[in-house]
Amino acid sequence: MIKLVVLDVDGTLTDGKLYIDNMGNEMKAFDVKDGLAISQSIKQGIKFAIITGKTSKIVERRGKELGIQEIVQGSWNKIEDLEKILKKYEITFDETAYIGDDLIDLKPMKLCGFSACPKDSVNEIIEISDFVSTKNGGCGAVREILEFILKKENLWENIINNFSATEQ
Repeated sequence: MIKLVVLDVDGTLTDGKLYIDNMGNEMKAFDVKDGLAISQSIKQGIKFAIITGKTSKIVERRGKELGIQEIVQGSWNKIEDLEKILKKYEITFDETAYIGDDLIDLKPMKLCGFSACPKDSVNEIIEISDFVSTKNGGCGAVREILEFILKKENLWENIINNFSATEQ
């Protein structure tokens, strides 16, 4: 059973492009469908963590909006950071899903019980992934992966019922 989903940001939750204006302001685009799937998964009892190599106020804000419990930025040792989170929540690698797209995600993805990636990930990530989305990073890939996990865990129907139930 998946108890924790770990997300990379650039190339996974976003398209991987860094938008910087003349004033040095950074912008990122997030897919709202990814966000809905994350927030609904949290309501089903799945914990979430972001572990990313970059540091950005945008990521902190988006993560908090969605209710993501752990946000680790500036990480260059994702295994060490993941181990701290697993210890804190008493979760094993086998109970963890990892969604990443580039070489920095390779080692932690190999350790986790389930690994997935967007279709535009680097080949080394695609080769070791249990599930490869039909969508690119930042374009609903996380949503597709979470739907797969939730259906496998028999939780997807709960989410559908929450949105389709009518008051009497």
